[in-house]
Amino acid sequence: MARRPGFCKKEREASMKIAIIGSMKFAEDMVKIQQQLTDLGHEAAIPVGTEPHLKDKEFVENLDDNLAFCITHDIMRRNFQQVANSDAVLVLNYKRNDIEGYIGVSALLEMGVAHFLRKKIFLIQETPNFNDARWAHEVAIMQPIIIKGDLRKIS
Repeated sequence: MARRPGFCKKEREASMKIAIIGSMKFAEDMVKIQQQLTDLGHEAAIPVGTEPHLKDKEFVENLDDNLAFCITHDIMRRNFQQVANSDAVLVLNYKRNDIEGYIGVSALLEMGVAHFLRKKIFLIQETPNFNDARWAHEVAIMQPIIIKGDLRKIS
């Protein structure tokens, strides 16, 4: 069963409100991580607009339809607001396009919002060296916390 966007929480007091961000290629992983964070006592939100990606794994590559969907549903602004409403972001920066620690443009923008608002930024794994991937330089400037896959390190 797919999760709805927005924060998912358990009945007890949550430790943190965490916005999960990353490539929509990782949409299924986002739902799993959301549940794991909830089980750990956090409130966790998957990105607004995740549903079409759960239904169609190739939607992320269909840029024309994706663009129309994102504009119609104001996806970028709504996800920025989700970041603003959180205590932290967790970036699912798994391997994509043969790049270990991949972070796409949308996730990088959301990280920028989090950084500007002084939210904690957690990365699921290391990024490439910034001499190999220029965008990793901006990520390094934000000084994210690398959790190496261990969600218990989020606090």
